[in-house]
Amino acid sequence: MYKLLLHTWKRLSLGKTFQITILRFLNDQFLIGVTGVIFNDSEEVLLLKHSYRRVPWSLPGGYLKAGEHPKRGLEREIAEETNFKVKVEKIIKTVHDKETARIDICCVGIFKKGTFKKSEEVTEFGFFNLHKLPPLLDDQYKQIESANKRWKDLHSKPLFKRIRNIFSF
Repeated sequence: MYKLLLHTWKRLSLGKTFQITILRFLNDQFLIGVTGVIFNDSEEVLLLKHSYRRVPWSLPGGYLKAGEHPKRGLEREIAEETNFKVKVEKIIKTVHDKETARIDICCVGIFKKGTFKKSEEVTEFGFFNLHKLPPLLDDQYKQIESANKRWKDLHSKPLFKRIRNIFSF
């Protein structure tokens, strides 16, 4: 049944407002989306190929459940859709939808482990070099850029360690 609904959703040309109305009916009383820019050890970004989107490749994400923390919600969504374990480190950006009453939260994190398992929503995955990204929605390029800056800040050596390495003491 779920697969049929996803297939139907993809084929229908529903306006954004109508889509949000349907999602509100099926979800909790509010919609809060969460998106993740997840890096691997090579500083490549995780992208998923979704079965139901017009632009197939996108950042992983989904909607939060009532009472769920955004970091845990994103980790849950990624696990459900891919079988991957990730660690979400920081919320980096919160934006509101200009047309609907929906909030989207963007986080940055790291891939820990897992073997990809295809789901009804996600058919493929890839880790992409930041300079070789496939076509994405415009706002996702901005999210990746912001996350990359934050990632470098989070993972750069503290000033004292850098000074110590220069002077070797």
